[in-house]
Amino acid sequence: MTVHPFIEAEKTAGHKVKRACELLKASRAAFYARRTGTPGPRAVRDAELTEQITAVHEQSRGTYGAPRVHAVLQREGAGCGRRRVARLMRLAGLAGRHRRRWHRTTIPDPHAATRPDLVLRDFRPDPEAVDTRWCGDITYIATDEGWLYLATVIDTASRRVVGWATADHLRTELVADALRAACRTRRPAGPVIFHSDRGCQYTSREFTALAQEFGVRLSVGRTGQCWDNALAESFFATLKNELGDTHPWPSRAAARTAIFEWIENWYNLQRLHSSLGYRTPADYEATLAA
Repeated sequence: MTVHPFIEAEKTAGHKVKRACELLKASRAAFYARRTGTPGPRAVRDAELTEQITAVHEQSRGTYGAPRVHAVLQREGAGCGRRRVARLMRLAGLAGRHRRRWHRTTIPDPHAATRPDLVLRDFRPDPEAVDTRWCGDITYIATDEGWLYLATVIDTASRRVVGWATADHLRTELVADALRAACRTRRPAGPVIFHSDRGCQYTSREFTALAQEFGVRLSVGRTGQCWDNALAESFFATLKNELGDTHPWPSRAAARTAIFEWIENWYNLQRLHSSLGYRTPADYEATLAA
């Protein structure tokens, strides 16, 4: 902290340091630290916290902002407030990644059979509803070989990606593979609702037959209402933001490897979710199982 030169003048003139510091709203500790060249306890603690914050930020692949960094520090027993974390991150030049806008890939089929909306925008985590409500959507990843399309199935209760598939096309086979993977991996004990938008892939006969085979009830949102499938849309925004969607991948194989590593090793197992009380999907499900 820079001490005003007037303090030095006041001391030389015989005035009390305490009164001079009060007038200039500076601490006496800062004055004496300036004279001795020794940093105060708060400065020392700030330096220690900055090292911890930097380590957490690097472990998050540079994606965590102050709220998630603060949550990690709290779990590790570091006593500090969120504002202090935000201040130290600004001073260290650290920032989380922010979401960007994206394009939709599904095309509604005007001749598709009418289906109900069984979710009604209720995507809140529910400890009693794991493997009872899933949602999904399709997005695209740019590569030098062309687009790579990704379809997902997400458990709305735990935020875990329970099934996903990639392909170089947008045929129904893509979303069918994702749902098939979810059903075979999770093997839900009871009926499951799968919610999506009104894209032609999700309203096709092939997808309907597959859902009936696995005992899955299909639910759809309204046309043109992204909030009706907000959880799936939010997931894609996070994936593109944190995966670094700034330039095309050299190949579809490289993009798929990166997606696999991000979903299976990071998103499901390590990434903290604010909606889960800053826990990971794996931690959340483990707590429910216990």
